[in-house]
This record gives sequence, C-alpha cells and structure tokens, in this order.
Amino acid sequence: MTKFSRLGCAFFAAVWFVFLFAAPSSTLASDGKIHVTWLGHAAFQVTSPGGTTLLFDPFIKNNPKTPEKFKDLSRYKPDAILLTHSHGDHVGDAEAIAAASGAKVIGVFDHLKSLNLPEGAAMGGNPGGKFKVGDVTVNLVPAMHSSSPGGRPLGYVVQFADGRSLYDTGDTWIFGDMALIDEIFSPNIVLLQAGGGPYNQDPGIAALAIKKYFKADVVIPMHYGTWPILSAEADVKAELGGTAGIKIMQPGDSADF
Repeated sequence: MTKFSRLGCAFFAAVWFVFLFAAPSSTLASDGKIHVTWLGHAAFQVTSPGGTTLLFDPFIKNNPKTPEKFKDLSRYKPDAILLTHSHGDHVGDAEAIAAASGAKVIGVFDHLKSLNLPEGAAMGGNPGGKFKVGDVTVNLVPAMHSSSPGGRPLGYVVQFADGRSLYDTGDTWIFGDMALIDEIFSPNIVLLQAGGGPYNQDPGIAALAIKKYFKADVVIPMHYGTWPILSAEADVKAELGGTAGIKIMQPGDSADF
C-alpha cells in the first residue's frame, strides 16, 4: 500500500468516526424501540424508533414531581410539543420550550391562538385531524374534560412507522368512544389518566377503561401523586396492579418498548 493510499484510508476512517459519534441523536436513534420518559404528572417525552421526539404536556419547571435534573429546559429539543388542553398543569413550559427549540406545537386551534408562540410554530386541529411529524403520525382524538379558554380537550394517538401506536388519554373520564379509538388504532402503549380527585377518572375507573376497551401491551398510569388532592401511588397500585401490561413508573424513569 502506498503512502497516499494509507493516508486516504486514514482520512475516510476519521470521517466515519466523526459521523458515527458526532451525528445528531435523531440520526442514531433507529434502534427499533420506542423510548418513553415520564417527567411527572402528565408530562412525557417519547422518541420514536426513527428518532422523532415528542413532548407531551410539558409542565416541568413548577412541577413538584419532576426531578431537579430534568427542570433545565435547555435539555428539551423536541420535534413537536403536544398539548392535550389549556390548563396550566399541562401547558406548563410549552411556550418557552417552543421558543428555544423551534419545536412545533400541536393542539386545538382555538387554544393555540391564545398562546405566545413563535410564528409558524402552531399546528392547530380538532378531533379527527392528524399531522405528520418526522417519521410518526399524530392523530387528535376526543377526551372528556374541560379546556378553558380555548376549545375542547384532546387525547393523542401516535402511529409509528413500524405499525405500533401509543395513546395518551389526556385528562379524561371513561367514555364509549374509547372503543372506537381501540378499533381504529389498536394502541400498543397507553398513557392512562388515573389522577382521580375532583378532576378526572380515579384509578378504579381507569382500570375499568383498560379492561373494557383496550388490548394494549403496556399501560402507564399518570397524573397522580402530584398534590394531596389527587390519587396517591398506593391507590394506583391497589386498583391497577393486576391490570395486564401495567407499568408503574417514577418521575424521571425511562423505558424502552
């Protein structure tokens, strides 16, 4: 091998090394897994097998259950932020994260008009609508709650390129159209409202919703234990502990599916 050949091989090896270890995480995330991180309350970060990152209801900085290391908003660079409704414990830090990261913000059109978002960031829709974000499709579905000011509440079904899907119920009470959500989308993962108190379905009703309407592989309860008025973790474990596929997470926990 000549000197120039050796130099050429070394050059291409160096370029490959830089590409492999310095490429953005979205380039390297094609590992076939769905990554889910619970940030406490109803806030989740979900990354698709292809590297598309979604941030659901990012109530983070003032969330008493979000671990301190997750409260630095500069760590969040989602492709899109998904807001289920207009209440402060769900909108949270959406405006700040969108401004800093350039993320799109998906929600009900009427609600997004009331937010201070960068120009072009809002992707407003209604139940039945859908948006393509990276390698996933985000479907807007109904929820049963309040949302004032700004339209109605939502749930979301995210369809992944490998055929799987994830359903975030949003704040809700059990309702008959959950049967249609399962029939149409057959979600493999359900992020399940189980907060109880005066605001939402309690863990017992949440367990009934799963038993009656869904055949999910994984069920992750949320929106509990944040304040004393909500259901405690012990209540969730007591009512949902025997549910097929149940996964009780702690704020800050991540899981791959």
